Parts: sequence; C-alpha cells; structure tokens
Amino acid sequence: MRTLLLSTIVTAALASFSSPAAAQPAGPSANASRYGIAVVDVSYIFKNYTQFSGAMEGLKTEMESAEGQLKGDRDAVQSKEEMRKQYNVGSPEYKQLDEEIARLKSEFNLKAGRIRRDFLEREAKVYYQTYLQVSNAVQHYAQQHNIGLVLRFNGDQIDPNQREDVLRAINKPVVSQNNIDITPDVLALLNRGGAPGGIAPAASNGQPLRR
Repeated sequence: MRTLLLSTIVTAALASFSSPAAAQPAGPSANASRYGIAVVDVSYIFKNYTQFSGAMEGLKTEMESAEGQLKGDRDAVQSKEEMRKQYNVGSPEYKQLDEEIARLKSEFNLKAGRIRRDFLEREAKVYYQTYLQVSNAVQHYAQQHNIGLVLRFNGDQIDPNQREDVLRAINKPVVSQNNIDITPDVLALLNRGGAPGGIAPAASNGQPLRR
C-alpha cells in the first residue's frame, strides 16, 4: 500500500513537470513569444523610467532656480514703482523713474520669455530622446523574443465616473490581451541600461512593479 502511494506521488510529480502548462512561464508577457505579438504601455514606462524621471527632476530644479532670479528682477521693478510714488506726476524725478521702470519691465519680459522657451525646448528634447530609447528597447526585446508585432496600449484602470477615462476606454485600439504585455520587461531593460543604442544606466536601482 505504501509502495503504491509513493508511486502515485512520483507519477503525479513527473506529469506536472512534463505538462506544457507547467512549463509555460508565468507573468504578463508569458504568451508574447508564443503568439509573436505583444502590447506595451508607453505612458507607464515614461512615468517609471528612472533616467527620464531624473532628467525631468533636474529640469524642475533648474526652473525653480530661474524663477528665483526672475523674482529678484520683479522685486526690483516693484521697488522702483514704490519709489516713483514719492514724486509728483510730471516731475523730472517721476519721468526718470518711469522710463527706468519701463526699461526694467521690457528687460524682464524678454528674459522671462527666453528662459521659458529654453526650458520648453530642453523638455521637448528629453521627451524625444526618451521616446527613442523606449522604441529602441521595444525593438531589441521583440527581436530577442521572436515577436513580430508590438502594439501600443494603455493599462490604466478606468474610472467609470470620469468622462475622460470612459472615452479613452471606448477609443483604445487594444480591447483585450492575453498575457502579451511586455511593459514590465521593457521597463526593466531600460532601467538597467541593458538595451543597445545609447541607453545610459539609470541613476537609481529602484524598480517599480507593474500593476
């Protein structure tokens, strides 16, 4: 009886190891290579790509510093305006301060506009370079795993109370996918700098988990 029970356990164990279902890898991208097709959430990758986040934080810090300088210039204009109130309208002192205030305001507007354009251009370059890196990583992953087609989709949860979310759900091109989401794998590849084509190592080793 004991021998028969042991034989049954061993047989069941061997069957589980040889079963195709057991051999199939688990995870959101488990079927991508099997079907030769995958989906990727580019927006999610942008939000969790450490190199991109670091670059945007750097721009934010620089912008805050520039805003501090502009505040100093703005305070100088306001100080001149307060000083102008001490003089009668039309007096030489009033006219002199009025001209100086006009000049300072013009210089301030030019400086603020130049700084704003500079940051917008730099931000656009960060987005463009990141997009190239993401595209390159997706292509590299697809080639390594024999995937012939990768579609973009959005994996965010839909809030039925938000009109924008509902419209996005209605218009999304991918209605259903069966474990072909390669987003976590591509994100991990990017964050460890493992894809060719100039993807620099990430500044942080933190790896957000795909929800």
